[in-house]
Amino acid sequence: MSARSRLLLSLLLLCEIPLAGAFSLPFSNNDPLKDVPKVSTGAATAQVLGQTFTIESKILKETWRINVYTPPACASVACPALYMADGGINEDFIHIAGLVQVGTSNNTMRPFLLVGVENTERRRDLTPPTDVAEDRRIAPRVGGSALFRQFFRDELKLAIQARYNTTQESAIVGESLAGLFIVETLLVEPKLFDTYIAISPSLWWNDQALPKATAAAMKAHPDLRATLYLSQGSDSSERPGMDALVAALKASAPAGLSWRYEPMPNETHGTIFHPAAMAAFRQLFAPKAP
Repeated sequence: MSARSRLLLSLLLLCEIPLAGAFSLPFSNNDPLKDVPKVSTGAATAQVLGQTFTIESKILKETWRINVYTPPACASVACPALYMADGGINEDFIHIAGLVQVGTSNNTMRPFLLVGVENTERRRDLTPPTDVAEDRRIAPRVGGSALFRQFFRDELKLAIQARYNTTQESAIVGESLAGLFIVETLLVEPKLFDTYIAISPSLWWNDQALPKATAAAMKAHPDLRATLYLSQGSDSSERPGMDALVAALKASAPAGLSWRYEPMPNETHGTIFHPAAMAAFRQLFAPKAP
């Protein structure tokens, strides 16, 4: 064997030793897959958050999907109902149900049956009529809030009372256009709910018609008994409507209306719903002292 061949053989032998040690020992003694648990190969089961049923509405001439979350405490005792207009599974139902679940389990709010209405055409159903052309451009049809409110009064609330063990107390929570619907409902039919939670309501609608009508509506209901919670984020375009509503409430709210306005300047229209809803639930639905 030539000197050159002996040199090449020596280099190969030197390289083979560390390579054998580097690759054979880790895979034999430290296999990253050896501790992975076995996973069943059967079909996964669905997670159950609550119940869903439908209502064939004669008022709205549509089929409506209703989602309901029942806290464990409401399984054995009658509970008040908390309604929400943007209550579809792909809307706000899940994260509000989470607040109710946590709040009732850690005793920071009283148990409420959560009733979510899954929208079919939300801009139609949550808005009152408007004379502003720019408002009408947001959807092919608007101005259906009166019929939607009738659906709540004459069909939905009756269906919930028939299917579930509820008290006569009821509340409603919503954000944006749903908040607009809530404020309008307080002004035109204040006895429909006991508690109104309007978060970042779209009070700019119809040139701030609702804030402008607030003083007259309050005077028309001097015996009003209700609770109102309002919250607004940092969006400057929404501030004038809220400022006008708050000023009207300060000047004309009857003694029987318990109301509060909680600005949240660190939140925007897109982030405010969850933190404001939690704050409202803890303040308005705090467990009663024994």
